[in-house]
Amino acid sequence: MKANTLKRIFPVILITVVVFACVALLNWTDSITRGKIEYQKEQQIQTMLAEMFPSMSRYTFEDDIYTIYSNGDRVGYAFIAVGKGYGGDIDILVGLEDEATVKGITIIPPVTETPGLGSRIAESSFTDMFRGLNIADVALSRDGGQIDAITGSTISSRAVVDAVRTEAMEKVKLLKDSEEGG
Repeated sequence: MKANTLKRIFPVILITVVVFACVALLNWTDSITRGKIEYQKEQQIQTMLAEMFPSMSRYTFEDDIYTIYSNGDRVGYAFIAVGKGYGGDIDILVGLEDEATVKGITIIPPVTETPGLGSRIAESSFTDMFRGLNIADVALSRDGGQIDAITGSTISSRAVVDAVRTEAMEKVKLLKDSEEGG
């Protein structure tokens, strides 16, 4: 009877040990690579900030907002907005010239939207429409805004527009509150 019970329990014990070993190995790999991945992402964002704000000499990062400086003068703000697209989350770097005007947007790779359709949100023909707009005008044209949706990709277009507008309004409120309190 004991041999029969052992034959039934042994596979469960073996699988449990293998699963624990795999989880430990994955956690160890994650701990080694996490810092490198974060560093690369920060480098990527620095590059995008420099492209969006060519005169940038430095920036600070506080309350999820990048404050951009050029030779000591504040020249704008930037932040990351996340939209829920058709293919998953869409990370967007949003730059503001001031507390009302969009400097520009950049879609942060990787773009997981449908190739040839939703992925076109990363093309300049779409992102350039945001440049110079008042935050209140960041909406699809069918909703009274200034942004034309990409044909065949309304979900992705709307995700970007909604994320940019919503997050910009929240960040501007934070900036105004910190100026009044500080």
